[in-house]
Amino acid sequence: MKLGIQLGLFVVIVLLAYFLYESIAEPMRFQAEKDRRYAKVIQNLKDIRTAELAYKDKYGFFADNFDKLENFVKFDSLEFIRKIGEIPDHLLDSITEFEAIQMDLIIRDTSKISVLDTLFGKSYYIDSLRFVPFTSGAIFSLGAGEIETGSRVKVKVFEAKDTKPYDPNHVLQVGSLTETTNNSGNWE
Repeated sequence: MKLGIQLGLFVVIVLLAYFLYESIAEPMRFQAEKDRRYAKVIQNLKDIRTAELAYKDKYGFFADNFDKLENFVKFDSLEFIRKIGEIPDHLLDSITEFEAIQMDLIIRDTSKISVLDTLFGKSYYIDSLRFVPFTSGAIFSLGAGEIETGSRVKVKVFEAKDTKPYDPNHVLQVGSLTETTNNSGNWE
């Protein structure tokens, strides 16, 4: 009888130890998985921001859907202006750059480079930009618009948001459609 009680207590102790261990380990595993997933989601949101900022530089406003944004990155180009030549030291204080161009001391050369090559590199798979990592095809929400600040200045804005977050209490997004955030992410 005494041996049965000791064996029963031993089983209870082992079970309690297991449950105690799991109560500590489970949140740690959740946090490690969250960190791993969110690192990839954050990288995708940064890539969306990079593409959106290039789009705005070229067109003056942000893309409001992924079709426009991906087509821009895949098929459009950015212009780069390169200055060739120099103003001689003895003329630096006496002429402007515009006058130096007219005197053929400086030449401006404009070249076009693929947006994809410029921003991400040829091997970047731009068609995956819209998809939330670690989901079965969930797509980031993307919107663009214009808001008026308190000082009556109209500002172009965009927002990209994780539509299927691993932790529903911590939804990642970059930009905002309701306030000016300098296009920063809520993780920054």
